[in-house]
Amino acid sequence: MTTTIFSLRAAATAGVLVSTLLASGCMGSRSPVEEVLASVNPDERECLARAMYFESNRSSEAGMMAVGTVVMNRVESSAFPNDVCAVVGQPRQFAPGVMTREMNAGRELAMATAAKVLRGERAENVREAKFFHTAGYNFSYPNMHYVAIAGGNAFYEKIGKSLRSRARLATQADVAAGKTSFDFAALRQDERGGARAATSALALDAAEKAPARSPFKSLLDGLTGQQAATQPQKAPVASAANPADANEPDPARFGDLPGVSGAGIAE
Repeated sequence: MTTTIFSLRAAATAGVLVSTLLASGCMGSRSPVEEVLASVNPDERECLARAMYFESNRSSEAGMMAVGTVVMNRVESSAFPNDVCAVVGQPRQFAPGVMTREMNAGRELAMATAAKVLRGERAENVREAKFFHTAGYNFSYPNMHYVAIAGGNAFYEKIGKSLRSRARLATQADVAAGKTSFDFAALRQDERGGARAATSALALDAAEKAPARSPFKSLLDGLTGQQAATQPQKAPVASAANPADANEPDPARFGDLPGVSGAGIAE
């Protein structure tokens, strides 16, 4: 009787050990890539991988990660849909047939990189950029601030007039030369009422301050009724960084141009 009880206990203990080993992956474990792929929404992974695959160098994980970061930046923006597949499937935004064409060589890398992005990884140098086009193309629009070049694409932010007057926009040549693009995040916070941003190597020189007005001259003007404000004011001079033309061109729908993709709604 004692022997039978011992045998039953031993068998139960062995069963528990086997179950533990299976659960911990010691027996029949999946590869790290399979573990990553199994942890995200399969539909979102497919859509994101497609954007990466058809919009970047298919052997460049960094390039795919950059495209994936743009997609997620759009998902988080109120100007775009809040769903990965809806963002990738927007008309004239990504490569033709992005949602239907077959993926071949490079598909595994795209799927694995998409899973990483969905789990929170980002291309840090892309920052808040929501737009990109084929590297080497140049456009005359005044609001394009380049932040990264990867996988054959140049990634950029659209900068409004008020911010363009406070810092120089980086060009593709700047990024290619390894220069750090000015980070407009702090200035955007400043516009919303936050703390003022620190200066940067790419920031414009501060505007010359008007000479301080003498208190004695102010007193004299007040006594005599003369007001300095009556002096004629010159119209502001337009600059390349902040043109006077109110009808600012918008580099939207770059997907209409040959070899260029990744444009979107202006914010």
